[in-house]
Amino acid sequence: MDKSIPLTEALFYILLAVRKPNHGYGIIQEVLEMTAGRLNLGPGTLYGAINSMLEKGWIRLYSEDKESRKKKEYLITDQGEGIFYNEVKRLGELVENAKKMELRKVGV
Repeated sequence: MDKSIPLTEALFYILLAVRKPNHGYGIIQEVLEMTAGRLNLGPGTLYGAINSMLEKGWIRLYSEDKESRKKKEYLITDQGEGIFYNEVKRLGELVENAKKMELRKVGV
């Protein structure tokens, strides 16, 4: 199993947000929307995570507008999708096991 698992919540949502080409501000807005405002990625967190994922090959630069800093768009790679799906599977197992334990509770 990859040592990068489990993913931080920020990495999880960033990977989810770059399943289609997306730029930094778009990622922040999409994560805010998905989490109903609960997770607000600051620029330092976002760009630190993006740089790390670029180095690992989980995402790639999709396009870049040389006229604007905001217009670097990122896209998940096949490797990134594999990491993401492994995490979804792991999280699903956690939830299923928690549900099984709830069914075993006595007197609830």
